[in-house]
Amino acid sequence: MTGRSAKVFAAACVAALSLIAASGPLASSALSQPAKTVWLCKPGLASNPCTSPLTTTVVQTNGQTSIEKAAVNAKAPIDCFYVYPTVSKQTTENANLHIEAQETSVAISQASRFSQVCKVYAPMYPQVTLAALNSGKRVSTAASITAYIGVVKAFAEYLAKYSDGRAFVLLGHSQGALILEQLIKGVIDPNAGLRRRLVSADLMGGNVLVPKGRLVGGTFAHVPVCQAAIQTRCVIAYSSFLKEPPNPSFFGRQNSPLLQPGVVNVGKEVVCVNPALATQSGASGALLPYAPTITSSEGLFEQPPTAGTPWVAAPGEYTGRCHKEHGASWLQINPVGPAIDPPEYVKEGLGPEWGLHVYDVNIALGNLVHTTALQSAAYAAKR
Repeated sequence: MTGRSAKVFAAACVAALSLIAASGPLASSALSQPAKTVWLCKPGLASNPCTSPLTTTVVQTNGQTSIEKAAVNAKAPIDCFYVYPTVSKQTTENANLHIEAQETSVAISQASRFSQVCKVYAPMYPQVTLAALNSGKRVSTAASITAYIGVVKAFAEYLAKYSDGRAFVLLGHSQGALILEQLIKGVIDPNAGLRRRLVSADLMGGNVLVPKGRLVGGTFAHVPVCQAAIQTRCVIAYSSFLKEPPNPSFFGRQNSPLLQPGVVNVGKEVVCVNPALATQSGASGALLPYAPTITSSEGLFEQPPTAGTPWVAAPGEYTGRCHKEHGASWLQINPVGPAIDPPEYVKEGLGPEWGLHVYDVNIALGNLVHTTALQSAAYAAKR
């Protein structure tokens, strides 16, 4: 991602993340007045991007390839509730609920592989649009609250009509992660019954905070940081970088300008959970990146990979390790071994203060799906 598209995406993230964080927990009234949701993904939909084909070309670091088959699990024992990042190209301040190519492609890219282990629900919501955030005008607080309340009402509908008491995973990135953080704070954290049904929350690129040296507190009062792949009712969060985030940086630092304006975060640190590790030991782990061969409308990849399958996987191409240095906390991404094609390595295309934000999900997508499967089994064993 370069040039004007990078500037548009950056403006979108800065405004959307900070405004949604500032909107506060307004969930009670929204939960009591659920509206009919337009579902981007829901079991049984005729055109469901979250049940798209998953066949993958696996490329090893020595260039050898193989085909990996995977399938949607229609009998998955848990649900996933996914909130997509900033993608809408509509010209209004808040997007309407018409399903367009942008939402479809990002749902395929980030959420569809989870359909192997959970039933994916993804609502359309009135997110703050790219056009509004790139207009040069201040986005209204009402617009950010509208986006948040749209997700709260969709979650209320999911609980009332579809969940049937099932356990669920929350999935979100960037604007989606920030909205889900507010949902946890306003709806799930205060409700012991909902906390019991929370398998995990995967919140990438959202600057979840905890007091230094602690696993709970900060952003959430009761939901702790995951320390093992079989731990449940906890949060997985990280932001990925190729090097230490500069100071200031949009991610990985408690003084990020994306965090709620006017709130002092001294004594806190941004959460980093390494998705490549079975237990959080501080070691490096092998990442399992998956990239769709479609062109992502979000601009996730400068050049989507090419293959005769819908997906390409590159196991062994990167390792990840959580680092805490000089007041920063981040997932350090390191290319490993001889490059298949060095230009295809991920780049910090938005600049060092953004790191690998646009790759946060896909750089570890295989790990995240695998961990969700382990957490689902662990949750079932505890019941």
